[in-house]
Amino acid sequence: MLDEPELFEQSVPRRLVHRDAVSEVLLTGFRRSSGIFRVGVQWPRGHSYYGAVAGRWHDPMLFAEGIRQVGLFLAHQELDVPLGSHFVTDNTWFTMTEKGARLADGPANIVLEVAFSEVVRRRGSVTAYAYDVTAYRDGERIGAGHLSAQVIADRIYRRLRGDRLGARPPAGVPSAVSPRLVGRSTGFDVVLAPGTPTVLRVDASHPVLFDHPVDHVPGMVLLEAARQKALAELGRPEGLLTDCAAAFTRYVEFNSPCLVKSSPPRRKAAGQYELAVDFEQEGAVVGSCRVGIEEGDRP
Repeated sequence: MLDEPELFEQSVPRRLVHRDAVSEVLLTGFRRSSGIFRVGVQWPRGHSYYGAVAGRWHDPMLFAEGIRQVGLFLAHQELDVPLGSHFVTDNTWFTMTEKGARLADGPANIVLEVAFSEVVRRRGSVTAYAYDVTAYRDGERIGAGHLSAQVIADRIYRRLRGDRLGARPPAGVPSAVSPRLVGRSTGFDVVLAPGTPTVLRVDASHPVLFDHPVDHVPGMVLLEAARQKALAELGRPEGLLTDCAAAFTRYVEFNSPCLVKSSPPRRKAAGQYELAVDFEQEGAVVGSCRVGIEEGDRP
């Protein structure tokens, strides 16, 4: 486990992880091992959006994105889900150690052990699945995660979405909260708009958050909004996201404001905090996320 260079030679095909930009592909190889899939994921030291946190840590959102990508990849590669299918995340979570996120002299080569915990088939086609992930860095366990999703054939998705198929955000992007409050250096990277309560800020021109056209707000944008909301509420813009658990009940649509509300932060231990974030649209909670933030030891 300490030395698996064959897992980190090159990126997997971008179409298998639903990315248009090759630069956004994190997966670098895989192999089967007694019912477990071992997948290589590389975290760069520098990324145009998920850059270093406080100059000390890899952004844990790279872990969340790796969990998302590995499910898409294995669904196509191993479960024979056709390209062009649509994936809807029901819930996802991850937890990782502060040590596991620390920057080093090169990119972090992460091995994900992936085991499917449930695969639902109807008439021979996969319609839902769930999987568990354990993450290793240099042979040391640094985190774990889970994701469950539905798989929808394109013809069914078109029928389900109806007149919202191909929807795009309205023209004009609202102003952003101060970037310094949410650990960002520019308003372009902020996904919260000021207000009481806070409103989700959607900018479809963002090349990472909106890597390709979609007709609803992507789940990774909501995870980022929950992280930014937590940092702002805690007053710790350089905090490290160590825990995240999200559940989604409906699509977050472009045609009406999505409110981002949070509970009062709770102190779990010295330097560790937790709070819950809800996403509300048209009077209904459409998603929720529990966020854990750690200050980490001072260098």
